[in-house]
Amino acid sequence: MATEEAPKRTRRLRVTTETVRDRTTANSEAPRTVKPNKVRTGLRSFGNLAIWKPFKVVGRFLSKYLIPPYFKNSWRELKMVTWPSGKQTRDLTMAVILFSIVFGAIVAIVDFGLDKLFKKVILNI
Repeated sequence: MATEEAPKRTRRLRVTTETVRDRTTANSEAPRTVKPNKVRTGLRSFGNLAIWKPFKVVGRFLSKYLIPPYFKNSWRELKMVTWPSGKQTRDLTMAVILFSIVFGAIVAIVDFGLDKLFKKVILNI
């Protein structure tokens, strides 16, 4: 009586796809290039004047002691958000509007049909 050996099982590795978070952290580790300073014009050029220094100090004091940590942390998170471009926003808004119209039409048709069915069958009108 010959004994049969069980075939060796090969171990398969899972293929993981790169997530958005992985891409973001990979991009954040890349060295940033320094852009040359641009000449500031208009109201933005007044931001570096020494007269604003007391206001900055008062602002830091107020934000440290008067603003709850929830709002500071929320603002910090909002600064890290990658916002969609104008074209993406337009396209996605149009998709939502189109979906809403189609879904509303389907619901209206089903409502109208069920209304007629119930009036015929239940109320015998």
